[in-house]
Amino acid sequence: MKDHFKDKAEIWDAGEMQVKGAKKIADAITKEIKLTNNMELLDFGVGTGLLGFDIAKNVKKVYGVDTSPKMIEKLQEKNTSSLYIETYTQDIVLDPLDRTFDGVISSMTLHHVENLKLFFETIYKNINSGGFIAIADLETEDGTFHSDNTGVFHFGFDKVGLVNIAKDAGFFNIKFENINTINKPDRDFGVFLLTAQR
Repeated sequence: MKDHFKDKAEIWDAGEMQVKGAKKIADAITKEIKLTNNMELLDFGVGTGLLGFDIAKNVKKVYGVDTSPKMIEKLQEKNTSSLYIETYTQDIVLDPLDRTFDGVISSMTLHHVENLKLFFETIYKNINSGGFIAIADLETEDGTFHSDNTGVFHFGFDKVGLVNIAKDAGFFNIKFENINTINKPDRDFGVFLLTAQR
């Protein structure tokens, strides 16, 4: 599998938009979900751990999965004895993990997933009964958010369409709300958080 983030990994954490955006998403998740110190969570599309390390302060353990070996490498450089993310480098839609978690969190990764139906059905199986999902990504946009759309399968997401896919996979108590606006020179882009229970 081609690593689309190979060249971006080195400078990812220097990007103000990435760092501030992940912090907004972490704050929205902690406000919406009651995180406890016995929870084990999976950060889907963990990247360099910008979201995962923030959430890890509130739970027992965060595991991170990403298809980019280079991003995982940068994350592992940030691991410490007190704040540690265990990682998997694989596509869990094509090659599912054989274990369950108390929840799945994700920041700006869903638009890189081609088959949304299969994704939601797969993570449903990876979540314990009573667990949750908290997935943040772009609201519907015109394709101009990324300067290069290689590896991008969706130009943001429509609320009704995404909620229905999650519902069909078995999730309930589904909530979709705007949590941030990313300001770019030509236009603004909305960011949503979708939460649901398993």
